[in-house]
Amino acid sequence: MIRMLASVRDRAEALIVLEAGVDLIDLKNPADGALGALPVDVIRDVVDVVAGRTTTSATAGNIEPDAIGLQVAMASIAATGVDYVKAGLFPRGWTHGGRDYAGVFGCLTALQPLPGTRRIAVMFADLAPSLDLVDAVAEAGFDGVMVDTALKQGRSLCDVASSDWLADFIARARGRSLLCGLAGSLRIEHIDVLAAQAPDYLGFRGALCVGRERGSELDREAVRRVRQRLRAIEHDAVV
Repeated sequence: MIRMLASVRDRAEALIVLEAGVDLIDLKNPADGALGALPVDVIRDVVDVVAGRTTTSATAGNIEPDAIGLQVAMASIAATGVDYVKAGLFPRGWTHGGRDYAGVFGCLTALQPLPGTRRIAVMFADLAPSLDLVDAVAEAGFDGVMVDTALKQGRSLCDVASSDWLADFIARARGRSLLCGLAGSLRIEHIDVLAAQAPDYLGFRGALCVGRERGSELDREAVRRVRQRLRAIEHDAVV
């Protein structure tokens, strides 16, 4: 079964996707890049209103390799009561073309567990990550790994990652017993081809918004259409 992750920025948006029956409500600030963090009081408010009716996650921010800084940020997010805390695997200087992942591997090694909270690492297909990161994520004790896009410039995951690369990513994640998900400016027309890869989650933000703009408010009908398409795929798989 492929589950739906919907990224939201506040209580009102959380209620819209909760009503639609999404499987994971992901809290982040779309105005602040790929993994912009929301204030902890906003995250806590959403966790309270969701009240365990579905799974929740929240991002720790756009933090370059810094084990101490990332550990502090993740602990702060974990204290809100979310089910998963997401940490981005950004290479140093990535906004200016940096693609050296040595610091990322070192950061993963230095991170400490967060008792009572599960962790998901996020790789970025448009920042040329090594798939060896999947193994490093597992060895660091994370519970899952996702692929997203960092440069929100109109290109989707399907534009920057080949089917073979995504299949290898998912196979590696499965081999290490990690939850795995695909995201990155996904649209409804991407669902069928990505569902064929059988990830645990497909993640959406822009496709759920007015005008398909990730920074605009959620469109109830767009949320419903994406949810229905995923349910249709699930039904077809059973039949």
